[in-house]
Amino acid sequence: MQNPKQQFTEHLAWTSDNPIGLEVDQAVGSYIYLKDGRRIIDLISGIAVSSLGHRHPRVIEAIKRQVDKHLHVMVYGEFVQGSQARYAAALAKALPDGLDSVYFTMTGTEANEGALKLAKKATGRTRMMSFENSYHGDSHGSLSVTGRQVYREPFLPLLPDVGFLPFNDIEALAAIDESVACVITEPIQGEGGIIVPSVAWHQALRKRCSEVGALLIYDEIQTGFGRTGSMFACEQFGVVPDIITLAKAMGGGMPLGAFVSSHAIMATLRDNPPLSHVTTFGGHPVSCAAALATLEVLTNEQLPARALQIEAQIRETLVHPSIREIRGRGAMLGLDLRDANLTEKVTKFCLENGVLLGWTLHSNSLIRVAPPLNIEEDVLNMALRVILMALKQHA
Repeated sequence: MQNPKQQFTEHLAWTSDNPIGLEVDQAVGSYIYLKDGRRIIDLISGIAVSSLGHRHPRVIEAIKRQVDKHLHVMVYGEFVQGSQARYAAALAKALPDGLDSVYFTMTGTEANEGALKLAKKATGRTRMMSFENSYHGDSHGSLSVTGRQVYREPFLPLLPDVGFLPFNDIEALAAIDESVACVITEPIQGEGGIIVPSVAWHQALRKRCSEVGALLIYDEIQTGFGRTGSMFACEQFGVVPDIITLAKAMGGGMPLGAFVSSHAIMATLRDNPPLSHVTTFGGHPVSCAAALATLEVLTNEQLPARALQIEAQIRETLVHPSIREIRGRGAMLGLDLRDANLTEKVTKFCLENGVLLGWTLHSNSLIRVAPPLNIEEDVLNMALRVILMALKQHA
C-alpha cells in the first residue's frame, strides 16, 4: 500500500516543480507538527488564513456544534440556515456602514468573480480597471484583472475590455471614465510585494470612482480580519468601497469567502434574469459557524491591535544590513532582502531550523511574514532569532 508521500507524488496535481513537501501530522496554535517528529513555527499562517493559529478551541467547538445539526442542505440563498444568517448579520455589523448585504462564496477567487459580475450588472457597463502587479485570483475572470502578464499570457484571450493603471499613481486615475463599470484593487498589494499605497491615493481613487459612477471594489481577501492592524484595511485609509471581497482568514481555517455590497447594488442579481449569480456550496453552514466564532475571538481579544504589536516587535528585532526594507502593515509584512539567492538561502535555513517562511508571487527577493495574530510573544521572538541567525550565516 502506498504511503501518503507516494500518493502525493503520484496522484496529486502539483502547482510547482518543487513543492515544499512537508508531511503534516497535526497543527495546533502557532505550530505545525510533522510526521518525522519535527515541530515548526508557522510564520505565514497558511498565507494569511490561520489568523487565530491552528485549531483554535472556540472555532473547533463551533464546528462540532454545527456538524451535529446539519451539513449542506440546499444551494446558497434558498433556505434559512442559522449559522449562515447569524454570521451574515455579525459580518455586516463589523464592516463599514453601507456594506450590509453579504453573498457567501467558497473562495476568494470566487468572491472576486461575483464582485466583477455584480459591478457589470449594476452599472450596465462593461469596462473594468485594475492595477499593475495586482493579484486577484487564477480563474479566467479574476485572472483577467490580475496585473502580472507572466500569469496571464498562457491563458489568453481573457475577458475583454480590461485596463491596467500604475499602482499608487494619482495622476493615472484620470483614465477612469464613464465607460468603466468597476475598479478593483487590493488596499495593500500582497503578491505584488507587500506594497502600501498612500492615503491620498486611496482617497483620490474613491473620489474618481464616485465622479464617474464606477463601482470601487476592494479586494480584502488577504488584508481583512485584523491582518493589517484594523479589522479591514480600508478603515486605515478612510475609504468605504462599493463592494468588498473577503476570504482567507474569514473561516478560521474552513473554506469561506464573500463579496459584500449595499442592498441596492446587490438586488440587481435578483432579476433580468433571476439567479444572475448562483453557487452550490457558498456559505456552507459549518464554515459559517467557524467564521462567526473567528470573528468573535478577533473582536473580544482585540487581535487587530495585536497585529500592530507584532509589527513593532518584528521591526525592532529584525535589524540587519541585508534587509533593505521591511514593507507592510500589522502582521502582513515583507522582508526585502539583498537578492533572490539570499532569500532562498534564508528561507531554507529557517525551515531546517524550525521556522516556516513564505514568499510572494511577484517578488523573488521578498520574504513574507504573516504570523497568527495571537502568536505568543516568546514564540515570535524565538522565530525572529532564527531569521537573524540565517541572515548572519548567509549574508
